[in-house]
Amino acid sequence: MRLLTLEIRAALLINGRDRGADHVPVVKFFNPLGEGVWLATELDEDGDTMFGLADLGYPELGSFSFREISSIRLPWGMGIERDLLFTGLLPISVWAEAARQAGSIRAADGIVHAVARVKREGG
Repeated sequence: MRLLTLEIRAALLINGRDRGADHVPVVKFFNPLGEGVWLATELDEDGDTMFGLADLGYPELGSFSFREISSIRLPWGMGIERDLLFTGLLPISVWAEAARQAGSIRAADGIVHAVARVKREGG
């Protein structure tokens, strides 16, 4: 699977030019066999350094390497995957707070979707 399409890469680069903003995550990468989830909001011009929320046992905001993520080799010839159905919905700060409260990005997914639903319904 291709982890970055041209459209995703372009959106990440655009966000990367506006470092101070609270961007909505553009892409979600995950380990299909265990721990490891990354929500990326930005990509530096170097094409490697991403910013977002990473969860390797504890969710943290910060920078991480796309090359490192894409080079991870798992059993049975698998690697890190991109969540094809992911939609960021809300800014990364909301994801970070929900993940801290829930204990992981995966557990925060339901919280973020519930908050987004309430906001859509005007609540």
